[in-house]
Amino acid sequence: MVIEYDGTELYGWQFQPELPTVQGLLEDATQKLCGQLCRYQAAGRTDAGVHALGMVVHVDLPKHYGPFKVWEALNFFLMDGPVSILSVDKVDESFHARFSCTRRAYCYHMVSRRAPLSILRGKAWQVKARMNLDAMRDAAKVLIGTHDFTTFRNTECQSKSPVKTLDQLDISQDGDNIYFHVAARSFLHHQVRSMVGCLWLVGRGKWQTRDMVAALEARDRQALGYNAPPDGLYFLSADFDSETPTES
Repeated sequence: MVIEYDGTELYGWQFQPELPTVQGLLEDATQKLCGQLCRYQAAGRTDAGVHALGMVVHVDLPKHYGPFKVWEALNFFLMDGPVSILSVDKVDESFHARFSCTRRAYCYHMVSRRAPLSILRGKAWQVKARMNLDAMRDAAKVLIGTHDFTTFRNTECQSKSPVKTLDQLDISQDGDNIYFHVAARSFLHHQVRSMVGCLWLVGRGKWQTRDMVAALEARDRQALGYNAPPDGLYFLSADFDSETPTES
């Protein structure tokens, strides 16, 4: 399945008793469809306040339902809520939304203006200072490639290794809107938000490219300049091996 969600009022992806989460809402809706608990897995486990435009998830159902039936029923049970089912496909039993994923893409939305946000409140990070995008792009180049990203991961991150390969970190602007497009096979907990937070310091002139280099080489969370808020982060898409089988 491909889903989208507004994470503003959600406590992240992972199920938490008594709290609204993406996984919890999906599993409640699915239980209404098939009469029993069915556990979901996702390509990305987003934090509280983070959104998704193209999250890929999978679930094993106890009996056969056609893709359209699943799409129709789940959207009915999720109606007027923050989660929507965009598409449903039946896949081979070997498919796993998390472990079969070969590339994950995120976008971080920053708005540089002094007027308060209204429509985008909770959907973007507002910064009042004008950003130096050329300086930010130069500093972003430091992060591309394979590095030890210890500085850019949350201290509670459970990943076995801090070494990740960052394939893309592009920065674009459209009026007051600044977009950070980021892609890699996988990310550390808070890695994208931490990178954006440090690039914000560069854009304000508080940091230079050399400060980004120093932070990366420190391999120490204490060297992090700033961790951007979750509001502006969107999970965009997940890619899978072209040989991943899909059943008709």
